[in-house]
Amino acid sequence: MGTTIELLLDAEDGEQAQSALRAVEEEFERLEAMLSRFRPDSELSRLNRDGQILAPPDLERVVGLALEAREQTAGRFDPTVYDALARAGYDRSFEQVAPEAAAEAAAGEDSLEGASCGGRVTIDPETGRIEIEPGFRIDLGGIGKGYAVDRAIEILAVQGPCLVNAGGDLAVRGDRPWPIGVEDGPTLELTRGAIATSGRDRRHWRRGSEERHHLIDPATGRPAETDLIRVTVVAPSAVEADVLAKTLFLSGEREAAAAGVPALLVCADGRKRLVGGL
Repeated sequence: MGTTIELLLDAEDGEQAQSALRAVEEEFERLEAMLSRFRPDSELSRLNRDGQILAPPDLERVVGLALEAREQTAGRFDPTVYDALARAGYDRSFEQVAPEAAAEAAAGEDSLEGASCGGRVTIDPETGRIEIEPGFRIDLGGIGKGYAVDRAIEILAVQGPCLVNAGGDLAVRGDRPWPIGVEDGPTLELTRGAIATSGRDRRHWRRGSEERHHLIDPATGRPAETDLIRVTVVAPSAVEADVLAKTLFLSGEREAAAAGVPALLVCADGRKRLVGGL
């Protein structure tokens, strides 16, 4: 998943705690092997190659969640941004993108043209078969990581208060507050819920004369142009937080501030705003 994963568990039985931690590690590895677009042997990669697949339950569930999010956000969250990401230069694991991008920048690559998004995706609830409209592919990077965080917190919560942090996609459970330091913002106390961040200040690179990042605006097929640098959202689940963070980032400051979602907005001019009652 291209990130460090941190697991914290406050449990009385050390042996059971270690077993739960091992189970979470195995769950992350299992879901990455299924949902990664960078692994040619993953079920997601097979779906993208063949255009259809009899999907395992977790792939069916995550694609279903992504399609629900696309409908709820009027298309601002869209799983069919794969080719737009690839055209922008994010066609491999991020640690391999930056050096190549720098080399191509020196060569003066042509300007980016947007790729089509909004492809049709159907799921047969009886068989679990997923089909993608020809010419489109799916990326489940953010929502897949959020789904893994939610699965992990369910496993650990059986043993006691717990926290799962996958590169800023974070969830907590239990009867004790966890202090969470938000970059450029306050320290929050969470007993239950999740936090996710979307921004253009981490995964970005240059191609030719253009600065590019990984947050695609489905309306243009290009890296989003917005007056926000970063959005951090608090929500009931990591999946919901991930969807809201990206949607608010694409919305821009005015719309994000009026959405009523608990969030920290970091604006392009350096201002930081707590909104939605946070």
